[in-house]
Amino acid sequence: MKKLKLIIAREYKAMVMSKSFILTTMLMPLLIVVCGGVPALIGYLNDAGSDVEKVAIIDESGRYGAAVTDTELYQFVALKGDTASATNAREFYDKSSGDLAAVVVIPAAVDQGAPVTVYSESTVNISLKDHINRELSDTITRAKLASYGIEGLQEMIDNSTVDVDVKSVKWSNDGSENESSTEIAMVLGMVLSLFTYMFVLMYGAMIMNGVVEEKTNRIVEVIVSSCKPFQLMMGKILGIGLVGLTQIAVWTVLVSIVMGVCGSIAGVGFGIMGDNSVMLGGAAQQAAASVDEDTMASIMRSLFSVNYAAILSCFVLYFLGGYLLYASLFAACGSAVDQASDAGQFTSPLMFIMIIALYAGMACIDNPSGPMATACSMIPFTSPVVMMIRLPYDVPFWQILVSLLLLYATAAGTVWVASRIYRTGILLYGKKHGFKDLFKWVKG
Repeated sequence: MKKLKLIIAREYKAMVMSKSFILTTMLMPLLIVVCGGVPALIGYLNDAGSDVEKVAIIDESGRYGAAVTDTELYQFVALKGDTASATNAREFYDKSSGDLAAVVVIPAAVDQGAPVTVYSESTVNISLKDHINRELSDTITRAKLASYGIEGLQEMIDNSTVDVDVKSVKWSNDGSENESSTEIAMVLGMVLSLFTYMFVLMYGAMIMNGVVEEKTNRIVEVIVSSCKPFQLMMGKILGIGLVGLTQIAVWTVLVSIVMGVCGSIAGVGFGIMGDNSVMLGGAAQQAAASVDEDTMASIMRSLFSVNYAAILSCFVLYFLGGYLLYASLFAACGSAVDQASDAGQFTSPLMFIMIIALYAGMACIDNPSGPMATACSMIPFTSPVVMMIRLPYDVPFWQILVSLLLLYATAAGTVWVASRIYRTGILLYGKKHGFKDLFKWVKG
């Protein structure tokens, strides 16, 4: 045990004290926030830098051409249907000398299902098609309703359209009621499953690369003269596992601090908006009017209805179990090769299983209590990812217990198998090995 502790301490200190670990730990939360805002920024810059394109509309019906309004990207020019038609659309396009980006032909029977055609020398942008579809669909629908001659029909239909607000409430064992949010549970489950997938693969690859490096530099020959190969393998696995737990702990503290600060700022900001609503501009007044005190209180109750302590505890247990399971196999793969590039034949099945686990977890979002979700959360190779999706939906305790027992029992088995491979492969050089050799080493 003394030798094992020394190996664990060495691996832990070497990783935690490195500059890459410190930078990754401190900058990763900021990077996640930035990555979340980058798509919106890119979309804004993409639209802001575009020139307005002219699009000609040939309205053969003579009724719906004016329905397509201009946007920030497109300016629509209507042509009379009696002088322009689908047959001479190309003529109008050529005469424009490049001023027209496309020509839209609205047929006379468009209100009877005839398709609208967009002509262009290049592939038509999806934004243009969507805009034309939306504008013409709304206009033609209103025109058809008006053709029935029923006074006030459109107003009656508009008034009869009701947007139902569905909220979820959980009953506690003592009979009390607590608001919950399906959306929050879904997002939390997806984030935890992605973190589990990322951590297990990232730290498993670290162990494999470390084993290959020590084997290539022949350092391992000196180390195993002072300790058993099993102690060396477990020391590396447990040391890097503690590094992962340290990183999770630091991120948990940072996220808690940020959430607390943001909650305080939001509360103060909402109070200022409420007290000074008269002084606000039009957009700010609309935003303040759309978020009242009851809505804000409902959001806060939903956020705090999640049992974060229980979910985080289960996340740590599943992370450790999944990490032990996969990290031991990655260590075995590293011991069987002389270069990291040769490990692909052994690591590909592990990567494939992890990808299946991730896809299974995403598929279980719609039905987290279904038979597939329950089965995948019991299979040790997929449970660390799939169970993260299910945990925010209050999984029965017996399922969590059975799943953890199966996970750790399988992890113990894979550690034993990996140790048999590791102790033999770590001292073999100059020959490429296959799965047949690995099975031989396991049998001893």
